[in-house]
Amino acid sequence: MPLSHSTDTTSSTQHCGESQKLLHQNTIKMAEESLVAEAECRVSSVLGRNTRELGKQHLFDGSPETCWNSDQGSPQWVALKWDNPVTVTSIIAQFQGGFCGSPDTYVEICQEGSSKWEELELWHLEDVGTVQSLCLQQPTVLSKLRINFKNSTDFYGRIIMYKLDVLGHKV
Repeated sequence: MPLSHSTDTTSSTQHCGESQKLLHQNTIKMAEESLVAEAECRVSSVLGRNTRELGKQHLFDGSPETCWNSDQGSPQWVALKWDNPVTVTSIIAQFQGGFCGSPDTYVEICQEGSSKWEELELWHLEDVGTVQSLCLQQPTVLSKLRINFKNSTDFYGRIIMYKLDVLGHKV
């Protein structure tokens, strides 16, 4: 079942350089759109298994009051799967300061027909509560994407994430 989603990309491009944005615009020739509504989402864990109040659905509900809260332990991850391939250009996320993925967080992809995840790009997350963006070095066609938080800034390894969006276009 698709998740509802709203996107405010005006403040979310803070880590994407203007030259990189122009490269993406010239390469893609299509408007970026949010791709999460048509993706199936899975997460590594939910604190206390309380999926109603702390589950993955809160990553996409547009509310600053709700979040996904992982259980303790490392690694933690959020995975998205599309029925049809998509081209991804950037990823946007917002965390609770003190409960963020560490600078060794990787964006990973899994090729069609494979179960092996491969590192696509390192995401140097900052331990802040503001929106953070990663513009991929190259637009990437994929059907499975995972953000792998190898470590957390929280002593117990928890991640608290308020927002997740993946921008690009359908293939």
